[in-house]
Amino acid sequence: MHFDLDEQHKILQQSLREFFAKEALPHARRWDEEERFPHEIIPRLAEMGLLGIRIPEEYGGSGMGTMEYAIAVEEAARIDGSLALTIASHNGLGTGHILAFGSEEQRRKYLPRAASGEWLAAWALTEPGSGSDASGMATTADRDGDHWVINGTKMFITQGSVGGFCVVLARTDRSASKQKGITAFVVEHGTPGFQASKHLEKLGMRSSDTCELTFENVRVSDAQRVGEVNHGFIDTLKILDRGRISIAALAVGLGYGALDMATRYARDRKQFGKPIADFQAIQWMLADSATELDAAALLTQRAAWLADQGRPYSKEASMAKLYASEAATRACNRALQVHGGYGYTREFAVERHLRDAKLCEIGEGTSEVQRIIIARHLLNA
Repeated sequence: MHFDLDEQHKILQQSLREFFAKEALPHARRWDEEERFPHEIIPRLAEMGLLGIRIPEEYGGSGMGTMEYAIAVEEAARIDGSLALTIASHNGLGTGHILAFGSEEQRRKYLPRAASGEWLAAWALTEPGSGSDASGMATTADRDGDHWVINGTKMFITQGSVGGFCVVLARTDRSASKQKGITAFVVEHGTPGFQASKHLEKLGMRSSDTCELTFENVRVSDAQRVGEVNHGFIDTLKILDRGRISIAALAVGLGYGALDMATRYARDRKQFGKPIADFQAIQWMLADSATELDAAALLTQRAAWLADQGRPYSKEASMAKLYASEAATRACNRALQVHGGYGYTREFAVERHLRDAKLCEIGEGTSEVQRIIIARHLLNA
C-alpha cells in the first residue's frame, strides 16, 4: 500500500506493472532455472527509461528521483527479483557513483551509454576477505606517473561479467587509516588484466550476474579516477545509503508478489469442502504479511522522500532496508506455507520469491550492520 504517491507516481507504477507482466512474467521461471542473465530484455529496459532512472536528461537519462527509482525496483521485484536487482544495482551503484562523484568528462562518456543499455554498470567493493568490514580491503592501486596500477580480487559483484564498465574501490594509501586511504576508479570491460574469474552459483537471484573479479596489473589513467584521491570510501558510504533504499524496495516488491500469490491460492485451493481462505490460520498469515509489508513500504517511501528533498536519510535508509528485508522473508515464507506442498515445488513462483528475498538481508549491508548503523545514529544524536 502506498499512501502518499501522487498521480504521476501512480501512473508510473501502473505502466511498469503492465510492462513487467508482459516482458518478465512469461520468462522469469526459465531465466531462474537456466541461471542465465537475460540479455534480451536489456533493450526493452532501456526503452522504458529504466537504465537511466536518475541520470539527468542531458546525459540521455530519465531524470527521475529516488521515489521513482524505488517504484521501478519494487514493481520489477513483484515479478522477478533478479531483474529488479539488475535495475537496482545498475542505477544505484556503478552509474550512481559516477553521477554523484565523477567528473564532467566521465559523466558524458559513461552515463549516456549506461542509460541506453549499451554498457551495464558494475560496482566492486566487497572482497573475499572483507564483506561487512568493507574498508578492510586488500585490493591496491599504486600510482605510476599519470596512471594507476590496480591489483586484487573482488567478490559478489553484480553485473561483473556483463558490465561495460566497473567502478572499483582500491587502497591507495597503505599508511592511512582504513577508511581514509581508498580511491575509486572506473575500469572498462576488456582492459588488460581485468576479468571475471568466476561465476557464482547462488541460492536465489539466479539470473542476476554475480562474479568474482580479478585485477592483475590493471593499468588505468588518472582520468579514470572517480572523485578525490583517498576519498573513495567516504563517497561509498553515500552510495550505499541510497542503495539501501533500492534493496528495501526490492524486498517490498518480493513480499507483495508472494502475498498476491498466496491470496489467490487461498481463494482457489479447497480443503475440507471449502477454500482454505476460510480458515483463520490462513487469514492470520495473510493479515500479518499485509500489515508488515505496508509498514515496510512506508519506511521505504520515507527514506526515498528524504533523499529527494536533499535531507539526511542514512538512518532512515537503514531502517527501511532492515525492516523490509526481514518482513519480506517472513511474508515469502508464509506464502510458501499457504501453498503447502505445492509451494515447495517449482511449479509455483513462491519458492523463487523466498529464495530471492533472503539476499535482501545480506546484500548492501547485512541486517546486523543495519542495526549497528541505526544504533550509532541514536547514540550519537
